[in-house]
Amino acid sequence: MHFIIVGCGRVGSSLAMQLTDEGHSVVIIDKNRDAFQRLTHFSGQTILGSGFDRDTLVKADAAHAYALAAVTRGDNTNILCARIARDNFGVKNVVARIYDAQRAAIYMKLGIPTVASARWTTQQVKRWIVPQDDSVSWSDGTDVLRLVERVVPDHLAGKRLADLHFGPHVRLAGLIRGGQGRVDVDGLFAQEDDILTFMVSEDGLHELSELLKEPT
Repeated sequence: MHFIIVGCGRVGSSLAMQLTDEGHSVVIIDKNRDAFQRLTHFSGQTILGSGFDRDTLVKADAAHAYALAAVTRGDNTNILCARIARDNFGVKNVVARIYDAQRAAIYMKLGIPTVASARWTTQQVKRWIVPQDDSVSWSDGTDVLRLVERVVPDHLAGKRLADLHFGPHVRLAGLIRGGQGRVDVDGLFAQEDDILTFMVSEDGLHELSELLKEPT
C-alpha cells in the first residue's frame, strides 16, 4: 500500500520507518530538509515542500495513496492537508494531528479523524491509516487478556453490532463514535469511522483479524 506522511517530526519519522519496514510504499513530506535526518532507516521517498500544496501532493502520488497522515506541529496545516487529500485527491483514509482537544472533537464530527496531541502516539495514527493493524492497546500482567481498538472496515458498515459473530475468544466492549464513547452498543449499527473496542484472548486476536479482514 502507498502512504503519505506530512511532517517528519518524532511521530511522522517513526511512522514512516515502521511502514517501510513492513514493506509499504511511503512518501514523507516536510518543509525542513534537516527533519529528514530523523529517518535512520527508511527506504521510501522524501519530498521537501508543503503537504497542502497540490503540486507536492501530485509528486507524492496522492491520487494512488491508500492513506495520508498529517502530523506537523500546526493544527490548521494538518486539517488543511487532510481535507485536500480527501476532497481533491480522493484519499479515503486520512488523519490529522490536533493539539487543541476541543477542536479535535469538532473535526471528528465533521468526518475528519483527528487525535489530540495529548493522546497521540505512532500506534494511534497507524490505527487510522492501517485499519488491519494488529496493535494491542492494553494487556494484563500475564498477557492472557488484551484490549484492542479497531476501525470499522467498509464491509461491516451498516451491520447491526449485536448480530456480528466475533467468536468465543472475542467480546465487544464498546465503541467511539464522533469523539464520544459508548458501551450500550446492542441496538447500534456499525458506521464508517467507528472505533470498536474489544477484549480478546490470545486466540481472539486471530479470530478478530479474520472477521475484520476485507472479503476477497
